[in-house]
Amino acid sequence: MALSLLAIGEAMAEIRSDAETGFTVSFAGDTYNTAVYSARSLAKPGAVAFLTRVGTDPLSRTFLNTAENEGLNPDYIGVDQNHNIGIYTVSTDSSGERHFAYWREHSAARGLFSAPDSAVMLPKAKIIYLSGISLAILQPVARNNLLEKLLALKAAGESLIAFDSNYRPQLWESVQVARDVLSQMWEIADIALPSIDDEMALFGDDNEETTISRFATKSWKTCAIKRGDRGPLSPGLTRSEHPDFPPVRATDTTAAGDSFNGAYLAAFLQGQDETECLLAGHKMASMVVTVRGAIAP
Repeated sequence: MALSLLAIGEAMAEIRSDAETGFTVSFAGDTYNTAVYSARSLAKPGAVAFLTRVGTDPLSRTFLNTAENEGLNPDYIGVDQNHNIGIYTVSTDSSGERHFAYWREHSAARGLFSAPDSAVMLPKAKIIYLSGISLAILQPVARNNLLEKLLALKAAGESLIAFDSNYRPQLWESVQVARDVLSQMWEIADIALPSIDDEMALFGDDNEETTISRFATKSWKTCAIKRGDRGPLSPGLTRSEHPDFPPVRATDTTAAGDSFNGAYLAAFLQGQDETECLLAGHKMASMVVTVRGAIAP
């Protein structure tokens, strides 16, 4: 049976500094976060899978157990004997500003789709979801191989392709490479889940209306443009057709967009209409930002 959702990307060990408890360890990563929140929303163990690579180190083994406990299908998590799971630390200063440090340059996930002379093999899924970070961490050849595979799946009508550009400049070779690759990906995608700030930063849009108009020119299966606490906007609805989004009181905005994507895609898979999908995503994100860390208890 086909998966409901296959998310592709990197998960990392998150080491969080807390003034009261010292250091705590959990796991996060943009597409992994989306997979978790989608699995929680669907409540069908094994219907959502996460495709990545980890190592044989203790953190990697703990991640595997954590992913299974979240109800994710573990069959597509590869084990690399020579590389470990990536790590990042996060601390918060007295003003509430978060500071990150990363150890991910040689993580196991960066070797995805890089085996020479091998085709990219993806399991059957109703929706395949990835982000700009999923693409940015790959070697250029592996990235091209994956784009070709996604284009073939789209052309064959075998899967809907969902995408969030999630632009992180420091992960890309250059701004121009990022623009070229992400523009290609938007041509491939059926479901668009961009954040307004990322798109404006990447393409140099002068105002939000320019970005919104760019997405409105394409016919999407569904599209939600995330705008933080103002709530998402869908080009498929008139402004008056959008629901009222409850106000958000944020403690930590980590994974706000990721959790929105997870609940939105789950609602879409359950056959809910655009308004219901927008509300489901906003409700999940509103809850997640009230707790610290990417994955809410």
